[in-house]
Amino acid sequence: MIRQGVVVTAFTLCCASSIAAQAGSPAGPVPVERLTARRDSLARIMGSGIAVLRSSRERDIEGDYPQDSDYRESNDFFYLTGIEARDSWLLVVADSGRATRITLYLPPRDPRAEQWTGPTLGPGPEATTLTGITDVRRADSAESGIQNLLQMRTWSRKGGSLFVDRSQRAAQDTFLRALVFSGQRDEAMLPAVNLPALVAQLRLVKDEEENRRMRAAIDLTAESLIDAMRVIRPGMTEYQVEALIESGFRSRGAERLGFPSIIGSGPNSTTLHYDKNRRTIAAGDLVVMDVGGEYGYYSADVTRTVPIDGKFTPRQRQLYELVLAAQQAGIDSVRPGMTMGQLNRISREYMKVHSGTLCGDTTCDTHFIHGLSHWLGMDVHDVGDYATPLAPGMVITVEPGIYIPAEQLGIRIEDDVLVTATGHDLLSSKAPRSPDDIEKTMKTRKKGK
Repeated sequence: MIRQGVVVTAFTLCCASSIAAQAGSPAGPVPVERLTARRDSLARIMGSGIAVLRSSRERDIEGDYPQDSDYRESNDFFYLTGIEARDSWLLVVADSGRATRITLYLPPRDPRAEQWTGPTLGPGPEATTLTGITDVRRADSAESGIQNLLQMRTWSRKGGSLFVDRSQRAAQDTFLRALVFSGQRDEAMLPAVNLPALVAQLRLVKDEEENRRMRAAIDLTAESLIDAMRVIRPGMTEYQVEALIESGFRSRGAERLGFPSIIGSGPNSTTLHYDKNRRTIAAGDLVVMDVGGEYGYYSADVTRTVPIDGKFTPRQRQLYELVLAAQQAGIDSVRPGMTMGQLNRISREYMKVHSGTLCGDTTCDTHFIHGLSHWLGMDVHDVGDYATPLAPGMVITVEPGIYIPAEQLGIRIEDDVLVTATGHDLLSSKAPRSPDDIEKTMKTRKKGK
């Protein structure tokens, strides 16, 4: 890799098609009508006020050690604009639940910089075409434009609020920090409300485009797990299994990982978020593969536990079948109105009642040491209140497990489930889940298939 210098040669701006939203991404652009609907929904829950959202920052390839690329857009910014645009701003003004002004601020294109990092999207008609936002301005006018708007006292009289990111990460931004601080100390200014919490309400329920991307991410993850099942054998290292799976992600259209891959064998199978993936896998080991590819900014999260020899021992199978049945009890209960807490209790109770003497003097649920479910979407542990009742369009994981370090034995089975109007849809069903199906899949390698 070369260091960026100060000397550049002549550079011609590329054609418009080369800088489209997610240019070249297998996922393609987000349809403008979906972006417009999302912004309208945001204005509706804002009521009256001003929302200020900043895009992500570019990472330093010489200091931050990015492993995928030096830029990944902020989830909320991408959700509302569909573009990847560093150092940009989105402004949404709402009055009585209706968007009265939406402004996108983009940095102007810089031919000198683009020779190093490629074409970017600047102010102009192309940005309007991609986002559906007609008011597109230069980013260097964003701070003054926002400040001028906030100084209009009409917002205070309407009971409006300033919706802005109030997280610690955002507090590192001087301008955002000043907005929040002034909003707290000056009674004439709008009260500051945490914007990500509002966007989280929207992101909980996936629209058609989000479902398309999620299904693709989950399918490619399931197919890559099958690849690994057909190849792995004793003597391989965990990182070789990791490489097999992640190669499958890339070849099927994933642009990055949803999270660092967890390939835990033997004693490492009992460590929940083990991701060093350095151990050589021994005969007789179980291997926990907790992985997820990201497709068009949406992540999968699927876990399968397999016997490295291709066949479960009697004890491994008994424990595996208990985890699987506890998971199925949870999946069968997924429907509108249920909560994650209720699902967790159902799955745990099933494991407790049916554990028999498998875990000695205790019931096996004492070895189920984590929660059953989490939200899934643009983040692998996606945003949203865990007390929220399930509703159609939400996507959750269902992942019980049993971990017995003394036996170097860990089992986790995780699937991705879409809540529907009448119940649920098991999105990750392509990945073999029953012990018979896993053994059958692994057996194909022994036949040379």
